[in-house]
Amino acid sequence: MKALPLVALLLADSPGWAAQDVTGRVLDAATGKPIAGATVTFAGNPVQSDEQGAFHASGEGDVIRVRASGYQRKEEAAPALAGAETTVRLEPFVPKALYLSFYGIGTSALRTPALQLIQETELNALVIDVKNDRGMVSYRSTVPLAAAGAQHAVAIQDPNALLAALKHEGIYSIARIVVFKDDRLVQARPDFAVKGPGGLWRDREGIAWTDPFRHEVRDYNIDLAVEAARDGFDEIQFDYVRFPDAKHLVFEAANTSEARVRAIDDFLVEARRRLVPYNVFLSADIFGYVCWNLDDTGIGQELETLAPDVDFVSPMLYPSAFQFGIPGYRNPVQHPYETVYLTLSRASARTGLPGARFRPWLQAFRDYAYDRRPFGAVEIRAQIRAAEAAGSNGWMLWNPDNRYSRDGLGED
Repeated sequence: MKALPLVALLLADSPGWAAQDVTGRVLDAATGKPIAGATVTFAGNPVQSDEQGAFHASGEGDVIRVRASGYQRKEEAAPALAGAETTVRLEPFVPKALYLSFYGIGTSALRTPALQLIQETELNALVIDVKNDRGMVSYRSTVPLAAAGAQHAVAIQDPNALLAALKHEGIYSIARIVVFKDDRLVQARPDFAVKGPGGLWRDREGIAWTDPFRHEVRDYNIDLAVEAARDGFDEIQFDYVRFPDAKHLVFEAANTSEARVRAIDDFLVEARRRLVPYNVFLSADIFGYVCWNLDDTGIGQELETLAPDVDFVSPMLYPSAFQFGIPGYRNPVQHPYETVYLTLSRASARTGLPGARFRPWLQAFRDYAYDRRPFGAVEIRAQIRAAEAAGSNGWMLWNPDNRYSRDGLGED
């Protein structure tokens, strides 16, 4: 596997630079064609390239940072001469990822086989737990609230060294941050917790959640995202960026559909604003049914509202999770291709966004809802073909045990 170009990431713009106008174009390095809708950040101010790939930005700085769906992010020096134009050529790149949990990234018995599989197959990306489903942060964080309870164990001793090694091997790195499901933060700050009729509420796994209306909770998760971006992750992925799906819960604000949607939207908008200086991609995981439901599914995830807030929407399209089927297919595990393709097509049609703004989670684990069938080469490849046919920006394989095989995967 070819190594990705090493980029000097996250360099602070030098103080004292005179204000200037920067103009240029963003082009596909492979075809020379213009890239429309690329995000160009100069002096902390993001602008979008037009249909001809052209952009114009103003400010005091010396670095232009550029990213676009379907490409590697890039940094270039701003033109030294006033009035000079710059051309930024982005290399096409489509992430094809495995997931490693808090324990998976910290255990050589799981980490080593996963990295070996990436070297030997079409895989080229890794989703890594930065904060897991219980609220544990995987490395020693400088964020104060993390030190209050999230550092129970350390899975990644040196995140900078890990990310440098991944980059050297050409592996795209995605920081998974579980947002509002956070038992550790609730233990440290019970006042942040979602309450039930009898007091503290816990979900079916016995895990407590934090209140999405609390700005302190939102800020904490965004602080962790900024730290991960600063460390060098290519992408920040928010999971459980939603309200719990239970009734009769007590929050800081009224639990209405409008309020839930606004809370999730506000969180993602603020996260995007805070992450702008780091030129990092931003994604959000959503339930698969959110692509079909016209309401917020009772959890604050309304597709048309949240999709514009992020670079990529990542619906969890595990056929086993569609327990009520999808239109035309009552048993999705018998139709993995149709389940993935039709759901992605539905999401694109509803939002008006191209397929490249979506990157689905695919099932790489045994069915639990229908007939307990294993998901092997046939099922995995069918899902991959469906994602590619829908034009998605790659795909991610999910196995909670972090045990993967070559089944269904193409060669490097």
